[in-house]
Amino acid sequence: MSIFKNEFITVLKEKSHIPWLKIFTTVPYKELTDCPKDLKAALYISMEITEKHMRNYYKPDKINIAMFGNYVPHLHIHIMARFKNDAFFPESMWGKKQREPSLILPDEKPFLKALIEELKYSF
Repeated sequence: MSIFKNEFITVLKEKSHIPWLKIFTTVPYKELTDCPKDLKAALYISMEITEKHMRNYYKPDKINIAMFGNYVPHLHIHIMARFKNDAFFPESMWGKKQREPSLILPDEKPFLKALIEELKYSF
């Protein structure tokens, strides 16, 4: 689900039991080194804003940030709030499931609203 878009980035919400967002470049670059400097700056700023909002709102045990692209060769960044009682912790979200999740998280609407407002303000 798309939650934000501008000339540089598109932010998508991943369907998951943890808070998980993906930031894509609007233009489908394959690698970070293919991007112009202003886009690299926009990616970093949006990643940092997203991490800060996740940390402040959800109070996770850890934030995971990943850049892959083996299946989707369009540059994107995964930002995930991780908890000791999520289904995969301490494994990555692509790793071996460790347990049934027992998370009780606050409503995501205030988090998404605040995040979108800061992203709009920052660009």
